[in-house]
Amino acid sequence: MATTLSASTLLAVPLAPLAGSLIAGILGTQFGGNQIGRRLSHGFTILGVLVAFILSAMTLWSVAVDGARFNQTLYEWMVIGSLKMEVGFMVDGLTAMMMCVVTFVSLMVHIYTIGYMEEDEGYNRFFAYISLFTFSMLMLVMSNNLLQLFFGWEAVGLVSYLLIGFWFNKPTAIFANMKAFLVNRVGDFGFILGIGLIAAYTGTLNYTELFGQTGKLSALIFPGTDWMLVTVICICLFIGAMGKSAQFPLHVWLPDSMEGPTPISALIHAATMVTAGIFMVARMSPLYELSDTALSFILVIGSITALFMGFLGIIQNDIKRVVAYSTLSQLGYMTVALGASAYSVAVFHLMTHAFFKALLFLGAGSVIMGVHHNQDIRWMGGLRKYMPITWITSLLGSLALIGTPLFSGFYSKDSIIEAVHETTLWGAGFANFAVLAGVFVTAFYSFRMYFLVFHGKERFDQNPDAHHDAHDDHGHGHDDHHHAHVPHESPWVVTVPLVLLAIPSVVIGFLTMMPMLFGDFFKDAIYVDAARHPAMAGLAELIHGPVAMALHSFQTAPLYLAAAGVALSYYMYMVNPALPAAIKRIFHPIYVLFENKYYMDWFNENVLARGARALGTFFWKKGDQAVIDGAVVNGSWKLVGWIAGLARRLQTGYLYHYALVMAAGALLLLTYFVTWPMISGWLGR
Repeated sequence: MATTLSASTLLAVPLAPLAGSLIAGILGTQFGGNQIGRRLSHGFTILGVLVAFILSAMTLWSVAVDGARFNQTLYEWMVIGSLKMEVGFMVDGLTAMMMCVVTFVSLMVHIYTIGYMEEDEGYNRFFAYISLFTFSMLMLVMSNNLLQLFFGWEAVGLVSYLLIGFWFNKPTAIFANMKAFLVNRVGDFGFILGIGLIAAYTGTLNYTELFGQTGKLSALIFPGTDWMLVTVICICLFIGAMGKSAQFPLHVWLPDSMEGPTPISALIHAATMVTAGIFMVARMSPLYELSDTALSFILVIGSITALFMGFLGIIQNDIKRVVAYSTLSQLGYMTVALGASAYSVAVFHLMTHAFFKALLFLGAGSVIMGVHHNQDIRWMGGLRKYMPITWITSLLGSLALIGTPLFSGFYSKDSIIEAVHETTLWGAGFANFAVLAGVFVTAFYSFRMYFLVFHGKERFDQNPDAHHDAHDDHGHGHDDHHHAHVPHESPWVVTVPLVLLAIPSVVIGFLTMMPMLFGDFFKDAIYVDAARHPAMAGLAELIHGPVAMALHSFQTAPLYLAAAGVALSYYMYMVNPALPAAIKRIFHPIYVLFENKYYMDWFNENVLARGARALGTFFWKKGDQAVIDGAVVNGSWKLVGWIAGLARRLQTGYLYHYALVMAAGALLLLTYFVTWPMISGWLGR
């Protein structure tokens, strides 16, 4: 039985996508003279990701079956005192699972991109970017220290910026990528503060060495306050996760990121990058178990995101934005599980969600292709008979999303609901309400989209924007050679990834729930203090296998809430389509609130941004120009000039002037020495 893994094999996992990215990005673009064409560019990048996936699958097998582990430093960058900055890998159950999820979803996206970006001028550049993203994400999840984690963290943010603004001629895309970049910098500021506090008080960035000092950290107080130091560290780290994993109020960048091509919506904003924060908190579970305050904070933030972002999905008409708000809501569910100390459940939902959400995003892209770049679901309908593969795979993804028994999303989502019910932390009551209400909301907006797209009256020939680019996903019109308004199924390079993603969306939860939640799969990766946080222990008493859990669901509220959401969406959009308009009129103020996304964008742009600009202008005018330039810099030379000018007047060059000054000085000294003793004597009396 193997107990260790090969360092060279593990190193090949991130380096293979990096090699493909460099080949396509240099030799396949103007930068390197366009020496290779499209076929070689996508061939090298797909080969690199395929190699990474095969090696990741082999690693997962060794970890799960043979109990293999790896935790070594591969390269020591520098040493500052006792602080080592190094590159190394830690491979356990958590890492191996993430490696497989990242590489499999990335492989499907690479294949899908061949068809989706077929006629885009930036074809080779796009492949280079998504392979570079895969490398960055692998370095993040495989790291054994916080320095390398931060490198991967920032690298995926950089590539996300490049991909969201991939069509850099579109003003909306440029606005969206800048928005994502700035909002993530807010979260990353908290993240780097947390890492800095860890380095300052433990003298290490290595996970193993850090976790060995949890006893020391738990006894320290943050200077100048009565706060526990570990609470401050955990909240700072989680602020980073709030930015990367789009938690309220740092969620505002993710819906706008849909301006990028659909493949990156699946890769970055559904399956991998946005789950980096969830992964980080799970990895840091030994720290978070020391602070109930931090866990309660996480629980409440996740609950707000899960429920209130789901509400916004109800009114969206852009097919990609519906799925985007679904992603926000599901990230909230994962965060709620983290707050309940059910880290393994959060990571389990991360895995199942990666498959069915990537499926839904790629299915949305297939629909966009099939209806010639229309993204408005109000002008679709009846696509089931035109796009049978896209229809059935999208249905399977939707069923998984709403938690249909026996589907993957059911096992992870219902486990989160049960875990929240078992937690005793502050905020658990609101969290319990939020995750239950979210079940109904998710089912409603998911099947609202499904019914409007695939069933009912055909409306694609009534689109008022059919001859414009208002809903064009990228403006290159690679479907323009088809007859207008006639939907069509996508090519095999698009439908094959849909089928391959649909399979785990259905079965992966059933197959992996017991070992991941109640087995030894995460035994040395995730730590839970069962005495203080009994959610997982309570969950173990309730769940006795996937079949029993599916049968038990008929006695619980989530199944009926989901069924009610589906039934209501069917009635409102298939049976009585006039009802939504009537409800909109009755509840117009609420609709306006939702349409303006709770005015979060307005607040950020008009209060925070303008306030920051006004503050910056004040410091520029009063601080920089008036004090620094005016008083310190200019004032100093003016003072020196004034003193020099005065001294110059005294230097006349006439001997009798100098003699007069000497005589006057002698007179003053004589007067002082004669009169001062007399004055002192009088004062003494």
